[in-house]
Amino acid sequence: MMLANYIRFWINGRINFLKYLLKHNITMGIKWTGVFPAVTTKFTANDELDFPAFDLNIEAQLEAGAEGIILGGSLGEASVLTDEEKFGLLSHTLTVVNGRVPVLLNIAESTTKKAIEVAKKAESLGAQGLMLLPPMRYNAAPDETLAFFGAIAESTSLPIMIYNNPVDYKIEVTLDMFEVLTKYDNIQAIKESTRDVSNVTRLINRFGDRFKIFTGVDPLAMESIVMGAHGWVAGLVDAFPRETVAIFRLIKENRIAEALTIYRWFLPVLELDIHAKLVQYIKLAEVATGLGTEAVRAPRLPLSGAEREKVLKIINDSLAVRPELPVGSWGK
Repeated sequence: MMLANYIRFWINGRINFLKYLLKHNITMGIKWTGVFPAVTTKFTANDELDFPAFDLNIEAQLEAGAEGIILGGSLGEASVLTDEEKFGLLSHTLTVVNGRVPVLLNIAESTTKKAIEVAKKAESLGAQGLMLLPPMRYNAAPDETLAFFGAIAESTSLPIMIYNNPVDYKIEVTLDMFEVLTKYDNIQAIKESTRDVSNVTRLINRFGDRFKIFTGVDPLAMESIVMGAHGWVAGLVDAFPRETVAIFRLIKENRIAEALTIYRWFLPVLELDIHAKLVQYIKLAEVATGLGTEAVRAPRLPLSGAEREKVLKIINDSLAVRPELPVGSWGK
């Protein structure tokens, strides 16, 4: 009886401790705030991972003041990476980052079994968190989507960001569904990509501070942050890390006019994030700013002809009038 009471006391103590950490936003090592770049995956001319080019970009993100790194998203061409490449990239990134910020791996799988395998492998390799999409290639019903999320959450202790993007992935995680997900302590954040800025307010009204909200659509980022988003999962940050961080920090410091000046300059480039060829467009921007290469993996092809010239003009026109950033608005 004494042993049973001791075990019960220990378990209750651990539960209370975890609740305390969650309440104070320090659960399991991630401070859910700031700019989290969804980084591109770099390839060589021989279609292999280009680690030197990748490392150059990672260092630029950290130097600018990024607060987290997300690997293997749609921008990272995850669908064309082998498991060996994906986990190799994760291990490599963890070594390069060396604990300076959390490194998250995106999970976009068709089966629950495979998603759990990826989650467990990521945790074993040392990832600090996961970004999680609903089931891929199947239009799961709400109960199926919730079962999918729940099974993965229960399989790992890693903190999880749910990626809610019904525009591109056809499954919306509704407020009622997020209500069910509150029972999983390690589901902590939301990448809000419904393209309805009002949803930031709806989430805050419904859940308060329970979920940390990250804007996930670059051309709606400022609007979402002003409405209370805690962070920004950004795409064009891959080419413009300092400007992205500066906008976020200035808004959070209530320096709205300064942030707006930069944001208005940035918007034509940010709109490259909402195109089917966002990977090619953003990689071209990385080339223009010296932070990447144009190499993509088939079936994607590099941009060519009039389309390439059109995108390059948008980028170069912006670079020609690139604003000077306020002192202290970016950096470690």
